[in-house]
Amino acid sequence: MPLLKIQIKPGIVRDVTATAAKGLWYACDKIRFRSGSPEKIGGWTLDTGTPSATLAPPAGAYWGVARSLFTWQTLRGDRLLGMGTNLKYYVQNGPNSQLQDVTPLRATTTVGSGAFTTTNGSTTVLVNATAHGAVDGDFVTISGVAGPVNGVPAASLNREFRLTYVTSDTFTIAVDTPATSSSTTGAATFAYQINTGSEIFSYAFGWGTGAWGAGGWGAASTGAGVGVDLRVWSQANYGDYLLLNPRGGPLYLWVPNANPSVFDRAEPLSSTSTGVFETDAECPTVCNQVMVSDASRFVIAFGVDDYGSSVQDPLLVRWSDQEDYAMWAPAITNQAGSYRLSQGSEIVGAHQARQEILVFTDVAVYAMQYLGPPYVWGFQIMGSSISVASQNAIMTANNTVFWMGYDKFYSYNGRVDTLDCTIWREVFGNINLDQQAQFFAGLNEGFSEVWWFYCSANSNTVDRYVVFDYAENLWHYGTMERTAWVDTPLRQTPIAAGYNGQLIYHEVGVDDGTTNPPSPINSYIQSADVDLGDGDRYAFVDKIVPDISFDGSTVNNPKVTFAMRPRYNPGANYDATDTPDVVSEQNYVAERQYEVQQFTQLIYVRARGRQMALRVSSNTVGVAWQFGVPRINVRPSGRR
Repeated sequence: MPLLKIQIKPGIVRDVTATAAKGLWYACDKIRFRSGSPEKIGGWTLDTGTPSATLAPPAGAYWGVARSLFTWQTLRGDRLLGMGTNLKYYVQNGPNSQLQDVTPLRATTTVGSGAFTTTNGSTTVLVNATAHGAVDGDFVTISGVAGPVNGVPAASLNREFRLTYVTSDTFTIAVDTPATSSSTTGAATFAYQINTGSEIFSYAFGWGTGAWGAGGWGAASTGAGVGVDLRVWSQANYGDYLLLNPRGGPLYLWVPNANPSVFDRAEPLSSTSTGVFETDAECPTVCNQVMVSDASRFVIAFGVDDYGSSVQDPLLVRWSDQEDYAMWAPAITNQAGSYRLSQGSEIVGAHQARQEILVFTDVAVYAMQYLGPPYVWGFQIMGSSISVASQNAIMTANNTVFWMGYDKFYSYNGRVDTLDCTIWREVFGNINLDQQAQFFAGLNEGFSEVWWFYCSANSNTVDRYVVFDYAENLWHYGTMERTAWVDTPLRQTPIAAGYNGQLIYHEVGVDDGTTNPPSPINSYIQSADVDLGDGDRYAFVDKIVPDISFDGSTVNNPKVTFAMRPRYNPGANYDATDTPDVVSEQNYVAERQYEVQQFTQLIYVRARGRQMALRVSSNTVGVAWQFGVPRINVRPSGRR
């Protein structure tokens, strides 16, 4: 028989069986499609920036799990990156530079005497600070210690600490020099950073979370508990300035110092602040997201407290006067105002689109458009009975807004549509919606891709991704641990945040550069089953003419692994094997793997089955590959 070309349509299909998906790709990890051909995705490398704080994180370059990345450029040319974690907020001026801790302070207090209680020979110091307001894991910077405290040098105390909460009036810190006596003494000033947040969604089961009288006295709580949201930041630049908001918290402003090597802390926007941080009395004290409108330059707060109130309304939208982030009280002489949405129970997120702002509640999406005085902003429902997974699960690409819902993907380009997803079962059949606030979208514009990262069903951390290629209208998926993503012209490649304090540049090289030395990226793609005719007879394959490009590889002998994966029937395992005394084409069904290098012209194989799948994979460093159109020598091999 003549050689048979293996031509498989681009894109991954998982919503039918491997037999029904004949002629399609069925499974993959860390691949993409270029001009219809699958190839291994690009590699990544670490940003080499170091933390600037005196208290180094336990791993990586920053404390906590990053949930937001934002870039902007100042008038003097600083290319800044803002990054919010559950523990801190950082600003970086240029790639591979120091990550500067600009986390706002919530309070500064001074204890005149008896600030420290030491124990002889111990490095644990008890701090006596009445009503300090800190929680376990918060950060405090101590200053003003004039001399040694019971053998502990002043330099060991005048610095930043991560505290351990003990009571409402005390906490402990760990110093680097043990005390030489046990007593209470010393005076100091304590600058407390804002309370830290959770890195995952969890349930609290403390006193008062269950029904009164439920369960036995002293027994563990058995109720549903109270949900504790993870810390998610939103931010937007107002010219050179950066507006910040930890979800459920107040508004902060970070101002670049005149000295580019100095990074001051962000400060709250309020009527009690001074200078550029001072606002009128109606500035929001709590909101869920902040945004600066593109053309009209309004500061907009979503899920905010109303005028004269400190109670958060999760459906209320408020905005400042145009070109004035400090003016929030509506007046005939300004354009400040508010609007309460009618559908849903909370605003999940808002996103700047081309000519409007899309505001997402938990059941609807609104278009927010600038009208000018007297109404200023108008709101129109564009879609009902929709869902959105999280504040960060929304992305604009090619003038279309895409987002991930609880059980489907959506797009908006003047109207709301459901995206036809060919891997729906792969994504929504294995997902942890309890952790949906962690889900986020990322744009990889160079490859016309929108990525969504999410938690699989048995994971409380992000470990999976799904990609929509909007240029070719196809999907693929894989495994990867990331927590935030931004694609920006201010950096050469997309930036992602990983776990363990890692800031990562994607589409760099061909390997996993988060390790030293770099590790291989394990990538593969597997076809659906191919059968001969209508599947009423067996096929025997004895030759493969591979078609693989290794352009972009960084080793001299790049290679991939080809595997013909036969099976007798759809219910059989691909790795089913026969072990006969004499191997013959009548009884040989075992899967075999074959190494294909750059100049491999022909592979001799022996594979027999009613159906076969083709798998291409690589797991060595320095390898880039693209799959072409291989040919196989196949012939009928009887019926059964």
